[in-house]
Amino acid sequence: GANLGGADLAGAARTGANLGRANLTRANLTRADLTRANLTRADLYGADLTGANLTGADLTGADLTRVDLTRADLTGADLTRANLTRANLGVWERGPDGYARRKAVTS
Repeated sequence: GANLGGADLAGAARTGANLGRANLTRANLTRADLTRANLTRADLYGADLTGANLTGADLTGADLTRVDLTRADLTGADLTRANLTRANLGVWERGPDGYARRKAVTS
């Protein structure tokens, strides 16, 4: 439940951090290492996660509206019930099981 709205956390290493229900609206999280972080029901509206490492992160129910995840690593990230309205997921999409997966390449 931390209030980190608008914070500049670029490049921060928060592996395994518990940020459940945190307010991270419009936060700068570019290149942040959030491997295995708990971001359940976190508010990330408009946050910049360009190049962030979200490997194995739990984003269940998180608000990812207008989030930029260009070049982010979402390997094994749980996006179940996450709000992805107008989010830029780059090469990722939410799979039928709720977990992030790389988009299929079409020729």
